[in-house]
Amino acid sequence: MTLQQMKYVIEIAERGSINEASKALYISQPSLSGAVREIEKELGISIFSRSNRGITLTTEGSEFVGYARQILEQYKLMEDHYQGKPENEKKFYVSAQHYTFAVEAFSKTILKAGMDEYDFAIYETRTSEIIQDVKNMRSELGILYLNNFNEKVLNDDFKENNLVFTELFTCNTYAYLSSDHPLAGEKSVSISDLEEYPCLSFHQGEKNSFYYAEEVLSTYPYKKIIHVNDRATALNMMTLLDGFTLCSGVICKELNGDGYTSIPLQSDEVMRIGYIKRSDTKLSPIAKQFIKEMKKYG
Repeated sequence: MTLQQMKYVIEIAERGSINEASKALYISQPSLSGAVREIEKELGISIFSRSNRGITLTTEGSEFVGYARQILEQYKLMEDHYQGKPENEKKFYVSAQHYTFAVEAFSKTILKAGMDEYDFAIYETRTSEIIQDVKNMRSELGILYLNNFNEKVLNDDFKENNLVFTELFTCNTYAYLSSDHPLAGEKSVSISDLEEYPCLSFHQGEKNSFYYAEEVLSTYPYKKIIHVNDRATALNMMTLLDGFTLCSGVICKELNGDGYTSIPLQSDEVMRIGYIKRSDTKLSPIAKQFIKEMKKYG
């Protein structure tokens, strides 16, 4: 098995199509399919499940892709080191739940990095994907929260994937809604006060489990619920439909504008915002700066 073959498999997995992958890699489909078959034969596994709808990773295939990404990342680090490129100084990727304060902290980190060249990225994504991104070294850090409800399941997930969680700060729960919302002037609201309005929840994909929800009280039987997959859609729904979501209350008006407000929720729910990292890696200087910026929101 070669590094190139691993790259082929990852490209197919990311594009979900051998045809699209072959175009991106500038090789023929038969050659690409042959490379995959060679790996499958060598390892005695099936990496992809093929159907009329296309291809998807098998369970063994997902595991293989995780290992392959780690190997390629380690190879790149070794290559950069021996070619004299600064390691962990110009590249910094973060995966996070949909937190504006994480985006703001990330932006401040870039401004303070003081570098002419860098490769930075922040991905607002699903909880399970944050875990996978950090496990597979796509991101150095993952930003999410724990509370009494989800911590056992997520901590088990962290342990299984060689990750550790470090708390940054704690916060109470708030209802986040439009400034024109009928409840916007209240000093606090109860979950029953919100019952007649649509609850906006970030969809968690295949792992759409209550434990992976970005919002607390995920098991509450809401009368009206709308699943969204990005922050801009959620904000539009708040304005157009008097929707709301439950959040940390740490809001960045510079990013979301003045048309929204957060109101304390009458609840004992406490969110512990923190980051996950691989247990076998050390934090880069840029990651330490980002963590320092994040702690300011506590």
